[in-house]
Amino acid sequence: MTNILGLNTYHGDSAACLVQDGKLVAAVEEERFRRIKHWAGFPERSIGYCLEAGGITLADVEYISVNSDSRAHLFRKIIYALKNKPNPGFVLERIKNRRQRGDIKGELARAFPGSSFTGEVVGVEHHLAHLASAHTVSPFAESVAVSVDGFGDFSSAAWGVCQGSAINIDHRVFFPHSLGIFYSALTQFLGFPHYGDEYKVMGLAPLGKPVYLDQLRQVVQTHENGTFTLDLDFFLHHRHGVDYQWKGGRPVVGRLFTDELAILLGFPPRTDDQLLEQCHHDLARSVQAMYEEAFFHLLGAAHAQYRMDTLTLAGGCAMNSVANGKVYRRTPFKQIYIQAAAGDAGGAVGAAFALWHDISKKAERIFVMDHAYMGPEFSSAEIQELLKAEGKQLFSKGCGVERIENEESLCELTARAIADGKVIGWFQGRMEWGPRALGNRSILCDPRRPDMKGILNSTIKRRESFRPFAPSVLRQEVDQWFEEDDDVPFMMQVFQVRPEKRGVIPAVVHVDGSGRLQTVTQKANPLYFLLISSFYALTGIPMLLNTSFNENEPIVCTPEQALDCFLRTRMDVLVLGNFFITR
Repeated sequence: MTNILGLNTYHGDSAACLVQDGKLVAAVEEERFRRIKHWAGFPERSIGYCLEAGGITLADVEYISVNSDSRAHLFRKIIYALKNKPNPGFVLERIKNRRQRGDIKGELARAFPGSSFTGEVVGVEHHLAHLASAHTVSPFAESVAVSVDGFGDFSSAAWGVCQGSAINIDHRVFFPHSLGIFYSALTQFLGFPHYGDEYKVMGLAPLGKPVYLDQLRQVVQTHENGTFTLDLDFFLHHRHGVDYQWKGGRPVVGRLFTDELAILLGFPPRTDDQLLEQCHHDLARSVQAMYEEAFFHLLGAAHAQYRMDTLTLAGGCAMNSVANGKVYRRTPFKQIYIQAAAGDAGGAVGAAFALWHDISKKAERIFVMDHAYMGPEFSSAEIQELLKAEGKQLFSKGCGVERIENEESLCELTARAIADGKVIGWFQGRMEWGPRALGNRSILCDPRRPDMKGILNSTIKRRESFRPFAPSVLRQEVDQWFEEDDDVPFMMQVFQVRPEKRGVIPAVVHVDGSGRLQTVTQKANPLYFLLISSFYALTGIPMLLNTSFNENEPIVCTPEQALDCFLRTRMDVLVLGNFFITR
């Protein structure tokens, strides 16, 4: 058996996965163990979990594949440095990062002193890893594969055709031009300064109009071959590099935009404590519109060149579920696949599969990622032991605990509680891979209640009021409720809800009539499918409101974290395995 550990390391969303003989057996982000969002650094705890899940030790690993190769595009880097003479601090920081990434064996020796790694560490070019993470685990025999993000190995986008396990990259966009940097810079301008805040701009955009689109077309220019460039007068990254740090594991990105951007837009950057005004809503809508214009221009050029109707997407920008949901409306593509962790965490999977197909010389692929349940799981005995240890605390808070062995009874009881307006913490099976809660680490509610958004945002999630919630819907019912009909297992696309249905499920419909859906099948998640089916039988509604089980923290991983989150928030019920906990 060939064991390959795939890593995304020393970058936001640090992660590890294990591929055994061409099959993914485990994948997890380090943030779930460290409890710091987007944790960066060396993913030693994720590695430890993957080894345990695979029933192996570090000594059994033949290869470690990393989603970065410092040698990639070296000539371009040298030429750019000679022409532009970046400041010495930036160069020293790049050297430091390269040394850290190159000391994988040293990190393993420190993290696992009782075991030794004698295999080979292989670097896989960043966008090759992204493209592999999309195509090689997709159900498609061939696809047009597209990767778009901030930067990785001196490029920000790559695309080409994939057939079997072969990945052919025909086009790239190189540093300093980047749609990811554009979106991040405008996210900062809008007063959302934290790493990964771009999703807030997507949530804010439907509240505005694209009145700044003409100005932003001066910032981003598209070209006939599908590429794009930035007007660098509005950016800092090419002058000083991206000020990227991870103090204590928390990634921090320095300012990306210049004062010229405020002059262009006619108002100053928003501070993170400033109230949102209409100009901010309008700018968010304009940013999303500009991104979509460049993104669909790229996809249109790719389809025109390759005349292939299947599309696989990866890279941080592939997390833009609003744009992804418009692919069928705005391009000729007829099928799309985006894996559960399309961003840099997913590069760990891509690096592992790219190496597997290279060393095995096998063109055929034997694994399809049709579900995301790749993380830790906990037995009923472990949960029972926790509840026993916390018995006094549960009693003092007026909590009742009931064990329900029959799954149908458990789902019927839970569905009835949801229909009665209760907020449910739902903790089951293996944790999800990727940033979305997909029915194993979820908070669940009735989508029919118009007040549920406010209840969740203010008393459970404690987040901005404009942010929407997603519906988990039975796959066979999608076409009855949405204007598109497709598999969306990883909540990576936003579709328009049918107008006549919007008033029926107001808690999961955004102000523009859209919803970021997850399709649920019995094969992928039998228990979650049974729960939604129970709610459907009770109410006639084939979906639940589903949001991540957390409170301004990474999604809960362990039963202890789930119980703690339940007790400190105002959830009504916690379903912890087959234990039904009320208060």
